[in-house]
Amino acid sequence: MNLDFLTPVGSADQPARGALLEAAQAAGAICEVRDGWEMAVSFGDLEAEAAACAGTVGFADLSHLTKLELQSNGSPTLPELLDAELGGKARRIGEGGWLCAESPSLALALGAGPAAVAALGASVRVSDLTSSLGAVAIAGPLARDTIARFCALDSRERSLPVAGFRPISVARTPGFVLREAPDRFLILFGAAFGEYIWTVLADAAGHLGGRPVGLDALPAVEAMAHA
Repeated sequence: MNLDFLTPVGSADQPARGALLEAAQAAGAICEVRDGWEMAVSFGDLEAEAAACAGTVGFADLSHLTKLELQSNGSPTLPELLDAELGGKARRIGEGGWLCAESPSLALALGAGPAAVAALGASVRVSDLTSSLGAVAIAGPLARDTIARFCALDSRERSLPVAGFRPISVARTPGFVLREAPDRFLILFGAAFGEYIWTVLADAAGHLGGRPVGLDALPAVEAMAHA
């Protein structure tokens, strides 16, 4: 399987731009190029950003996260081939990635490198959706309450446990949600709706004492996801 096309769409000279970048810059974000993407890395106070994720809720643009669509010809089906589950259950793949089966012939690999995908075999067709899908992490003890303000999702443990994956309506636009940890969710949405999604998130989190956070505040949040 040749995966040479799975490379960042930007570079240090001409970086790609995160779906929430313009709105983040308007909110005072400090931006840097990371992995070929211009991303918000801080909002000027990393301690306050980490404290929001620990005490209320923070949301961070993760549009640079690799998002690969996997398709099978149906024999074997993707769940059989990938040892994944339908019915809304994701599993870990590679180093920190997730494999999310949508149907017997369709799945999403999130945050998985080319090596992990190549190991799945030649019968899987791969399309890179990194630029067309935006992603945002919502983390903190009030993450569920934040999501409830813009999404009709039952995020209780019995309905959406850790590693639960669902197609949802994100503020009335198509998307997906993955519960990475008890207090951390990954929301996927159409990148073209980035400014609108930012407005919705900022309003929902702000009413609960939350705030946007940058990539440099995420190491503490990553620890939450792997707790």
